[in-house]
Amino acid sequence: MDLQLRGKRAVVAAASSGLGAAIAHSLAAEGCVVELCSRSAEQATATAERIAKATGGVVRGTQVDVADDQAIRVWIDDAAGRHGGLDIVIPNAGGPPVGTFDATDPSDWDAAYSLTLRSAMSFAAASKRHMISGSAFLFMTSISVREPISMLSMSTVFRAGVTSLSKLLANDWASDGIRVNHLIPGRIATERVASLDASAAAARGVALDDVRASNESIIPLGRYGKPEEYAAAATFLVSPAASYITGATLQVDGGVIKGIQ
Repeated sequence: MDLQLRGKRAVVAAASSGLGAAIAHSLAAEGCVVELCSRSAEQATATAERIAKATGGVVRGTQVDVADDQAIRVWIDDAAGRHGGLDIVIPNAGGPPVGTFDATDPSDWDAAYSLTLRSAMSFAAASKRHMISGSAFLFMTSISVREPISMLSMSTVFRAGVTSLSKLLANDWASDGIRVNHLIPGRIATERVASLDASAAAARGVALDDVRASNESIIPLGRYGKPEEYAAAATFLVSPAASYITGATLQVDGGVIKGIQ
């Protein structure tokens, strides 16, 4: 299938590694011009160069702290100005620290809000004026928006807000021809998930392999997903091939969420 992405202008946040990097790579491979960011200038540049070399695409990396509203606005305006607008915007951020509600304090919640929910709002506010009919916006959350996870209390609360924001904007922006969708990753083999598994192993006093085996046992497909599998779903949703899909939530989780939505 031709996804009709060649020449499209895309920005992908927090994309020096993990799911963001996989999506940036997939978009570049489909012919998009890609702008990615990271808190580390070195990592942003290195990832952009690696993707450009692998795909032959135009990829640029920039240092941006997505918890900083002004930094987001400057980056989005700069990217849009360089390319004459934006066709695809994918906000992203590293997850808040692990911890139950009782183990956190107000300052933890303030920082998690800035990183997770406010950054999503800031990307939306900064990007819309640079997008035209046919553009696509894609939010990413986690399975905690369907099934709360006690040890990810801050992520659970604020990513639920991102889910609501996605649906709100899908309705509000439809008249402008801008599609807004929402993608939920399950257990995908990234550094973030490896860190969560390590934390769980330490908390339970068991081996890391035992934690992974336990997690895989409740996934109907019996394994963790690959970043490129998640990226393929994201790439489709932001492409013209999905031109009649907006306000949708797609889970890429190997079947682990079993509820009827």
